[in-house]
Amino acid sequence: MKHIIGLLIMSCTILPAGAQRVLSLDSCRALALRNNKQLSISGMKQNVAKNIRKSARTKYLPQINAIGSYMYTSKEISILNGGQKAALTSIGTMLGTELGNSIQNIGANLSEAQLGAINEQLGAFGTSIEQIKANLGNGINNVASGMNAQGQRIVDAFRTDTRNIFAGSVTVTQPIFMGGSIIAMNKMAILGEQMAANGSDAARQSTIYDTDRAYWTVVSLKQKRKLAESYLQLVKQLADDVDKMINEGVATRSEGLSVDVKVNEAEMTLTQVDDGLVLARMLLCQLCGLPLDERPILADENSDDLSLTDMTPVITTEEAIERRPELRILQNTVDMGRQATNIIRAGNLPKVALFGGYSVSNPNVFDGFQKRFGGTWNVGVLVTMPIWNWGDVSYKVRAAKGATTIAELELDEAREKVELQVTQSTFRVNESAKKLKMAKANIKRAEENLRHANLGFKEGVIQSTTVMEAQTAWLQARSQKIDAEIDMRMSQVNLKKALGMLQEQ
Repeated sequence: MKHIIGLLIMSCTILPAGAQRVLSLDSCRALALRNNKQLSISGMKQNVAKNIRKSARTKYLPQINAIGSYMYTSKEISILNGGQKAALTSIGTMLGTELGNSIQNIGANLSEAQLGAINEQLGAFGTSIEQIKANLGNGINNVASGMNAQGQRIVDAFRTDTRNIFAGSVTVTQPIFMGGSIIAMNKMAILGEQMAANGSDAARQSTIYDTDRAYWTVVSLKQKRKLAESYLQLVKQLADDVDKMINEGVATRSEGLSVDVKVNEAEMTLTQVDDGLVLARMLLCQLCGLPLDERPILADENSDDLSLTDMTPVITTEEAIERRPELRILQNTVDMGRQATNIIRAGNLPKVALFGGYSVSNPNVFDGFQKRFGGTWNVGVLVTMPIWNWGDVSYKVRAAKGATTIAELELDEAREKVELQVTQSTFRVNESAKKLKMAKANIKRAEENLRHANLGFKEGVIQSTTVMEAQTAWLQARSQKIDAEIDMRMSQVNLKKALGMLQEQ
């Protein structure tokens, strides 16, 4: 069906210069659906909802994040305090001083006779106590210098140099249990996509409904224009006949003026119909995306019989409720309210997640303080459990439940209104069929009455006022038939819209 409509649109669009395009009801619908901005907006909303649903699905999957940082500090971290640093750098000097004092005290408690005996014995080796003291002092000084250097090395080794810090990490987090919030979020995303699709269906049906109304309004005014032209010809013919009778002296001037008034009224009616027809065509062109000054020919505007050949299939009210996109949107709203309650309720439940990663830093402390990058792996489990929030979550849950209850009541009310709308639309369809049947019967009687009046007027047994009354009755009967046919068409459109079947062909 879509291909046929597309070919029909192309055939109506590609026209020779100066030709008028012919549009059927289906082609007008197709043009309106293609041109309608609200449908384009609905399509974009569906794309948005689809991407939101895809985004919600990613919450089930592990999240990988990389972090890098650089920090400069005015001071570095020092493991040793100033006293410890001074003690380490002078440890040899302090030790040498203590040993030097001890060496100088050697022999301090000996008598001169004892010192002389010792020096005499040491003389055999070519030395003395003083020489030994001097040699030990030199050795201690050398040892002290070496120990001072080692102490300085220790101090330098403990220097962190953390004024320039580089750090980086890659972490992986896998949710295990989030209180049901992820599940509820995904359900809301799916409902959002369904709501966008239902909104698109509602906009589609509304566009078709507006297009049908505009189409049949143009057809109705076109038919009434033809009727107004026919009526104008009738009253002009009557005016000519009366003028001839006035000239022959068998009719009064008053009768001629009465007929002239009817001619003026018929011309005014024709002008009003023309103005209404122009405005109605403008509305149809605007809906179809055509230039407002274009005058397309409608396939049904010259039809003598606008009666329906196919009737709307009868379905139950329950099926109609399931078809109506407005009710589906309200049902989506109720379901989304329930899922929103679940998301809020998750704030009182524990949350569990696995995490792992790899971290690097420079300087690092994995083998002393080193001025190069070093890293380590880590894995763990994160559990959070809310303890007390002063009832904040409980209040929010109650508020969400209240909003859901409101949506449920609105849904129930809308269902009752739809049921009433279906019943009323069905009644109007039956009523329009009865009116059309009576209008067709009235046309036969009005035409027969007009025929007898014209014959009687020509034979001189009936006055012109009687002929004008017959013409007026004929005009009303014809007008009522057109109104009944259009009303039957529109009542069928209203019924299809009430049943949610307007977009079906």
